[in-house]
Amino acid sequence: MLLGFTKFELGKSNNMSRLRRMPRQPRRRSYDQHCAAARALDLVGDRWTLLVVRELLAGPRRYTDLHADLPGVSTDMLAGRLKDMEGAELVTRRRLPPPAAASVYELTPRGRDLLPVLRALAAWGAPDLGEPRPTDAVRAHWYAIPLLGPLAELGPGVVQVSLDEGEFHVRIGGDGDGAVGYGDGAADGPDALLRTDAATCRALAEGELTLAAAVESGRAVVTSGATSAPTPSSCV
Repeated sequence: MLLGFTKFELGKSNNMSRLRRMPRQPRRRSYDQHCAAARALDLVGDRWTLLVVRELLAGPRRYTDLHADLPGVSTDMLAGRLKDMEGAELVTRRRLPPPAAASVYELTPRGRDLLPVLRALAAWGAPDLGEPRPTDAVRAHWYAIPLLGPLAELGPGVVQVSLDEGEFHVRIGGDGDGAVGYGDGAADGPDALLRTDAATCRALAEGELTLAAAVESGRAVVTSGATSAPTPSSCV
């Protein structure tokens, strides 16, 4: 016995000390496949990563706001994902000028390039969406990506969408389908206002309904953002 410790206890203590000093091994992050799809999944294939992208495509967000719109993610998980995404140069963090005195996360150009990926995933998943389940969280702006294509019928401009669940807006360009982005909440000086409901959003996303048919059937109302008068019939 040495200073009250048996040889066994002393050896066990030394082993634990060595284990504590050993550097933590990083978890495996690569599929190690020379394949473009595998490389992409190395970067965005972890759980929550693409949903973080979905939120940041709507614009810069404070950590607390980002966490609030990702129900189910733990603070540790979100912090880890954001750190990984910064390391992959998908996300950057910047300090807002006074008086805000807060930091926000925003997508880099490489991160914003994931919009077509999210659009393709939303189109693929739309047939399985159905009615919200009792356990489903719902945010109005989660309908924005599926509506980017259908709202292109209105032509270039900013369309503000109002649902019972809240408001969001989409920005439509003038090239082809013209969808270029979206934002949470009301728009500043929208070109058109769309009032509809979540069920109609799902029908539009699944291709069961066109915007023109939704307006004609009374399931959607489109007015001009400038005058609140109905938009020309050619737009609906």
